[in-house]
Amino acid sequence: MLDIPLPSHPQTLSDWLAHCERLHPVAIDMGLERVHRVAQRMGLRLDCPVITVAGTNGKGSTCAMLEAIYAEAGYRTGLYTSPHLVHFEERCRIGREAVAAADLLPAFAEVEVARLGQAGDDGAGEVSLSYFEFTTLAILRTLSRAGLDLVILEVGLGGRLDAVNIIDPDCAVITSIDLDHTAILGPDREAIGYEKAGIMRTGRPVVVSDPVPPQSVLDRALEVGADLWRIGKDFQFAGDKQQWGWATHPSRGARRYSGLAYPALRGANQLLNASGALATIEVLRGRLPVTAQAVRNGLALVDLPGRFQIVPGTPVLVLDVAHNPQSVAALAENLDGMGYYPVTYAVFGAMADKDLPSMLERIAPLVDRWHLCDLPLPRAATAQALSEQVAGLPATAPGRARPSAACHHSPAAALQAAVAEADPADRIVVFGSFFTVGGVLQQGVPRLSAKHLSA
Repeated sequence: MLDIPLPSHPQTLSDWLAHCERLHPVAIDMGLERVHRVAQRMGLRLDCPVITVAGTNGKGSTCAMLEAIYAEAGYRTGLYTSPHLVHFEERCRIGREAVAAADLLPAFAEVEVARLGQAGDDGAGEVSLSYFEFTTLAILRTLSRAGLDLVILEVGLGGRLDAVNIIDPDCAVITSIDLDHTAILGPDREAIGYEKAGIMRTGRPVVVSDPVPPQSVLDRALEVGADLWRIGKDFQFAGDKQQWGWATHPSRGARRYSGLAYPALRGANQLLNASGALATIEVLRGRLPVTAQAVRNGLALVDLPGRFQIVPGTPVLVLDVAHNPQSVAALAENLDGMGYYPVTYAVFGAMADKDLPSMLERIAPLVDRWHLCDLPLPRAATAQALSEQVAGLPATAPGRARPSAACHHSPAAALQAAVAEADPADRIVVFGSFFTVGGVLQQGVPRLSAKHLSA
């Protein structure tokens, strides 16, 4: 490790993160030249198999399933995901546990030294890094020194120009693709698919778990000579209400899992993610063998907060980071399958650049009362702006009263108000930005109100 003069640097993780936020003129600056230069100065490399996961929806769930299965198989895993819900340390997991803040500090200092040109100097001088680029390098350095058998990397945004893409994966995974971040990634699924496909590498496998992938993804696989595994062609799944099964096409070796219990992550859409995870395990089997029991145990034990997470107690509380039309549609389908609730309350906060009308229209028929919240960052839509969107929603049914909407200064305040109104038999759904769900989890889920306790 470099002999780094720590006293001249921030001494806590929160101070380092504040430092990272001040460095670069824009929050999102796509491109690999700057981050690659600093990585070269650091001599950064991962000496174990790497899986990189890109996509619009399902990335986090796929990563969590891979982590759980490989851990049950006895491998020491490293996982990088973003963003976090409550604590930054959630982004870096080693052996299925979030790293301690103190364990990240040497890596932050090393990135700073390399960024300033004091180590591995290439004569190019100081390099400006965005918050995401700086923190990605710090986490990659932490993972590189952890003695891991496998590293799983979730792409932050897009793929081709995302900082994670400086690492060459042994297997790339592309999950469901839909419209999101269109101002950066492009206006349609074809453009977005091209960006996601940038994580492919020549001659290496790429698993695509989107049932109808954009043609740009298929074309890119052919162009670079990647070994393409497609759901519905190279592998498939089927199930009933009790169990499900997965199999490869005979041309891919005829691997089969039968009588699987549904993944611990709720929602019908999770079978797509689980299928992609099993295909990934199959293509890496020669290097990382996994038993059928490890698959079963991993799927049964996987845990990922904020993905159709149902919090025990009354009223029923559902937490979901659905924040684009496709993920909100999946949330609505999952809510519809939960059964009857007299009243459903929605706690919602989101970024202003999202397709808010499409998101709200899809879930509106299930919502009786809205509690809208401000979020603590400039990109967020205000609660008042969201209330105007809600007011403009079409009537959901003839004769049905238009849902009420209240505005709150924070997700926690919105949830507290919903809990105070709700009866024990009702349902509360917290969804939207990671900051919405994270804001609730950070403050703690409120207890039943006096109204409930006296009932």
